[in-house]
Parts: sequence; structure tokens; C-alpha cells
Amino acid sequence: MLPDVSEETLARVEVTPTRDAAHGDMATNAALLLAKAARRKPADIATDLVAALEKVEGVARVAAAGPGFVNITLTPDVLRAILPDVLKVGEAYGESQSGAGVRVNVEYVSANPTGPMHVGHCRGAVVGDALANLMAKAGFDVTKEFYINDAGAQVKALAWAVYWRYLQALGTTMTEEAFGALTPTGLQYRGEYLIPVGEALMAQYGDNLAEPGANPAPELTWLDTVRDFAVAQMLLAIKDDLAALGVHQNVFTSEAQVLRDGVTDAAIDTLEKQGLLYEGVLEPPKGKLPEDWEEREQLLFRSTQFGDDVDRPMRKSDGTNTYFANDIGYHADKVARGAQMMVDVWGADHGGYVKRMKAAVRAVTNDTVPLEVVLCQIVHVLRDGQPVKMSKRAGTFVTLRDLIDEVGKDAVRFTMLTRKSDAQMEFDLDLVVAQKRDNPVFYVQYAHARCRSVLRAAQEDGTYVAVTPEVLATVPLDCLNSDAEMALARRMAEWPRLVEAAALAREPHRVAFYLAELAGDFHALWNRGRDDASLRFLQPDAPDATRARLALVAATATVIRSGLAVMGVEPVEEMR
Repeated sequence: MLPDVSEETLARVEVTPTRDAAHGDMATNAALLLAKAARRKPADIATDLVAALEKVEGVARVAAAGPGFVNITLTPDVLRAILPDVLKVGEAYGESQSGAGVRVNVEYVSANPTGPMHVGHCRGAVVGDALANLMAKAGFDVTKEFYINDAGAQVKALAWAVYWRYLQALGTTMTEEAFGALTPTGLQYRGEYLIPVGEALMAQYGDNLAEPGANPAPELTWLDTVRDFAVAQMLLAIKDDLAALGVHQNVFTSEAQVLRDGVTDAAIDTLEKQGLLYEGVLEPPKGKLPEDWEEREQLLFRSTQFGDDVDRPMRKSDGTNTYFANDIGYHADKVARGAQMMVDVWGADHGGYVKRMKAAVRAVTNDTVPLEVVLCQIVHVLRDGQPVKMSKRAGTFVTLRDLIDEVGKDAVRFTMLTRKSDAQMEFDLDLVVAQKRDNPVFYVQYAHARCRSVLRAAQEDGTYVAVTPEVLATVPLDCLNSDAEMALARRMAEWPRLVEAAALAREPHRVAFYLAELAGDFHALWNRGRDDASLRFLQPDAPDATRARLALVAATATVIRSGLAVMGVEPVEEMR
């Protein structure tokens, strides 16, 4: 008998699939975790667990292993019962309420609206979108959000660049160098993608924003108009690019609007009332010589009280807010809109920003709303083993649209999820379109296409059974006995737990790994049928076995579609 143990201890008890099917279907660490509370050896507790589990219906075999693990093998009936469950609920299989309806805001992409989406944005877009889908499947109430950084120096520089394209559209004789000399920081955005934006500006305003002769007018007469126009045009392009990737976010929040609404000022006031702001002087940053450091008093946030390395400035030398201060206001705005949890997907180059942002959210929400940050490393696009040249249209980078046009939306999305987001990856254009086993996109889609091919052939034959999920969910399954068939059913049984674990870990790449394993199990069974006629799916002389295997095939296709839906990938019906 065991004494009472804490909820915390019980929560750490795991029952997980074994890595090696030879060790059984599941393993538990219960004996190891309970030993201290029970004041007994783990091996002794494991022996008692084995004796108790042997009496449980559906358990075929139990064995103690190692220092206190217990391996459990289920009866074939338990595994077979997975199939009608899958067929009855369809692609909803794997959904749970582990998220308990918690309102979570998943913010991703959030690029400066200054140019086309590029490959770096692409990875964050796919990871964020798949993570949002995954958390929704696990029972969270998810909002997908894009933050428009439209209040800083970058958009002012964009306005100047668009104004130059506008003057060109009017036929100015001024040189680009002469115009660049007029700008506050030089002409920063020179890509050809701004040419149609300048032409659209001319179409709407004619020559009203310029001096005679298509010469530049004073900045005050056109800046706000051009900036708003440029941001709106770039946002349309961004949304169009995201739609091509299959990304459709629920909310687009403007930084400028958050500032106008006073949310940032209110958040700063909250911190001040809590005594978390003060006037002070920061130490020189690491790596800079003292003479490179401007020592001055500024408004600082006591970020170190919440785990940050140093306190952080809230005001620039010109008296305007730092980006950090504006981001505090933005996250406060998310909370005011009902977020009970926030997940931000950022590029890895923002890794140094994580501590301060988490500190600020803790402070401004009184530790009531957690912020988690998922970092995405850069992507290197290769062809023939060499880096792909930069896009002429964008001028400085490979665009998202270039990538989609090259290999297709689904290949882009699937491939971006074949590695953990914080690991650098190489996007091999040749491999992504190759029809071979080491291309996971092809391998998984081929498994689904094979499943659909079998079901179509059975439907066309018409002698076995109506090939619908409703009918297949009722057929006897006793003849499913082979190791390969049980391995496939066992893998499908893992899907609901995989969804929950991947959602809680914020790791959507686990779905891609799981689908590759499921596809591998199916292909293995397919290949076994080549060598052993008794394992083939369609057998005219064995209609009962055929019906059972059709149920197995239909369930496999359903789980593949369930996983691909999380990834935002369309399943294919046949391979061409």
C-alpha cells in the first residue's frame, strides 16, 4: 500500500509509449516517483504495480524493467478498438480539452510593413500558425494575431522611399542620389517592389503632393499622407503573401493605434504607481569602451526585480518612448482584450529581448498572465547545394512568394516544421520536390495517396463493403493480428497524447515527426503485403479480412489528415 502523495508528485507520473515495441506498448515511471513518499525501493513498488496491472482488463503482459520502470503490453483488442474511434470522429480525432478553454493570444510574423515577406518571416509564420492550430486542437481558445509596427523610424523611412517612387512616377528629373541627400537617414528601401506603390500614390493624388516639375515638396505637406498610404499598401501585400501561405490571422493590431488609444501611457503609469520606474544611469553595455558610452539620466524600468540582467530604458534621448515601452503597452492591450496567456513567435535575433519582455509582462499584469516566447532560427535556401541568389524584385532577400511559386504552399509549410524552430535549417529546393523517402513531405503525402488509392479500388470493386467511415467503423476486426497491423494501430493510438504534449510544449514540429513515423508504419505494412499475400489489403477470397483492413487503411488516412490539418497542409488524393 502507498501513503498519500502530493498532487505535484502524481502529476509527474507518466504513462508513455515505449521507444521499442519489443518492450511493450506503454511504460510508466510511477514506481520511481512514488518510492520516496512510500519509503520503499522503486523495484519493490514496481513488483506490486506489475501484480496489480496484470488484473486489469485489456492488459496482456506487464513486466518490471530497469531501476523501477514498468512496461505494459496491451491486448490486440484494445489496439483494434482505436480504429472505430478514429472512424467515428474523423479528423477531430486527437482533439481534447487539456487547454481548458484558456484564452491564448498567439502573435506571429509581426514584420515591419516595409517590404515583401521573406524566408525568415516564412518560418515564423508557419511555426506560429501551426502552433495556434495545435493549441486549438488541444482545447485552448486561440486568437491568431499580427502586430503592425507602424509607429517608428522604419515606417518614416518607408514613406520617404515611397515618395521617391511617387516622384519617379510623376517623371522627376532629380537623381536618386540627390533625393537621398534630402532624406533624414538616406534612402533605405530601394527594392523594385515599391515602384507600383509609388504609381498607386500618383494615381490617387496626382501631382498634389509634389512641387512643380515633379520636385519634392516640404516634408510636412506629404509625410503623414504618404506614410499612411504606404503602410496600408504594404499591409495588403503582406496579407496577400500570408494568404498564399495559408495563413489567415484573426487580428491585426496597429502600434500607432495602441499609442493613440493611450494604452501605452496607461501601462507606464501602472509601473510608476508600483514604484517600478526611476531616473537613473545605466552601466556601459558589454563590449563597448567607456568613451563610446553616453552617460545620461533616463527613465528606467526595474527589470532586474523580475529576473532580467539589467534595468531597461523607457525613454529615448529625444523624450519619445523606446520600442520596449511601446511593446509593454501592446502586451497590456492584449491582456485588456481578454488574453489569459500570450505566446509570441519571434526571430532568433530577438532572443536577447525575451527576459526584459517577460519581466515587463509579469510587472504590468501582477504575474497573472504568462508570456511565452518561441524563437525561430534563420533559414538558408539552397539549390544544388548552393545558397539561392537574392530576389531582384526585393533587392536584398529571397521573398516568401518566390519560395511558394517554386515549390508550393504545402511543401513550404511541411518543410518548415521538419526541425525544431530554434534550430537553424537548410531549405533544400531540390529535396523538397524530390519523390523519394528522405523527403518527408513526399513520404507522408504518398502514404495518404496510397490509402486513398486502396479505398477507391475497393469502392469501384463494390464486393466488399460500402467504403464509408460509418460502415467501416462497424466491421469486425478480429483478423487484424500481424505485427505490422498492430504497429500501425498502436501509432494511431499515440496521436491524442502527441497533440496534448506538443501543444503544452509549444512544439508543432512534433506533428511532422509523428506523421513521418505513421507514414513509415503504413509503408512498411504495404511492403509486407508485397511479400506476403495474406497481408494484402484487398483479397477477393477473404472478404472479412479485406473489410478489417479497409477500416485500418481508412483510419490511417484520417489520422494523417488530422495531422496535416494542424500543419495547414492539404492532403493529396493521388501522386502524379
